[in-house]
Amino acid sequence: MRVGIFGATGQVGAVMRDLLESRAFPAEQVRFFASARSAGTHLAWAGGELPVEDAASADFRGLDLALCSMGATASRELAPRIADAGAVVVDNSSAWRMDPEVPLVVPEVNAAALGSLPKGIVANPNCTTMVCMAPLAALRDLAGLRRVVAATYQAVSGAGAAGVAELAREVAAAGDEAPALAFDGRAVGLGQPAVFAGPVAYNVLPLAGSLVDEETNEEHKFRDESRKILDLAHLGVVCTCVRVPVYTGHSVALTVELERPVELDAARAALASAAGVELVEVPTPLEAAGRDAVLVGRVRVDHTVEAGLSLFVSGDNLRKGAALNAIQIAEELLARSA
Repeated sequence: MRVGIFGATGQVGAVMRDLLESRAFPAEQVRFFASARSAGTHLAWAGGELPVEDAASADFRGLDLALCSMGATASRELAPRIADAGAVVVDNSSAWRMDPEVPLVVPEVNAAALGSLPKGIVANPNCTTMVCMAPLAALRDLAGLRRVVAATYQAVSGAGAAGVAELAREVAAAGDEAPALAFDGRAVGLGQPAVFAGPVAYNVLPLAGSLVDEETNEEHKFRDESRKILDLAHLGVVCTCVRVPVYTGHSVALTVELERPVELDAARAALASAAGVELVEVPTPLEAAGRDAVLVGRVRVDHTVEAGLSLFVSGDNLRKGAALNAIQIAEELLARSA
């Protein structure tokens, strides 16, 4: 396979490059693409270096697979051109996720959706949605799903390198004076936020993404993408998306109403045996960062409904939430073409 990584210089692109090598993906040729400002630079690959090409003006002919993490605007323009040149595009942006002719895929959950690619494009889910799909699919298969209530704890890296830099800058601004915040939230100047709705250091922001109506676009994504991936068009979903001062690792508190009651041991067994899931006592984003598996724990019965469970999920939003899932899709496509 001849593979192109689009957005190769970004956070997700860096993880994609690492995973292609560490998973020994059978790439006959690899090319790197980014914006014009990065074109001409070089990135490490297979013990050497490869040049970065300008994605806007490059010739895409010869590519078999394009792993794209460029943002929705660039993807809407470039993904059809890349596909027309002959490559299958695995896109990490929000541009194509809800297109009825583009499968939205988590390989552990709905790999069968890759059987039809009318536009030559496969969409990667939002990184917050991704964290929950394998656990929710396991519970769906065990006892059916009627309703999902979610509260997210989203890391700043979900907002890109600028989000990471903003948290680091605010932590540095507080310095040794940070303990004063225990008594007065305005005791230390953290600077004017540029990325988030307020200071994110030592804080929790119950507004992740941008307001669309009474909800944010992140909350819309969680609901709409969950329904599509799980193939449950009428699944009840309510979500509050929250940004927290964590660098990497999205977490979600889930309360689910099932179609029928299940024993707690049966639910735990179903989660433990689910592909891509690791059952632990206390899942945390710090423990999840850098790992392939989604960590699930605090599984308990919700006694407020006839058939309810509560659980907590943590997963690396740059890895499984983006880069790893894209490469797993590529691996599945490769297996299907063999």
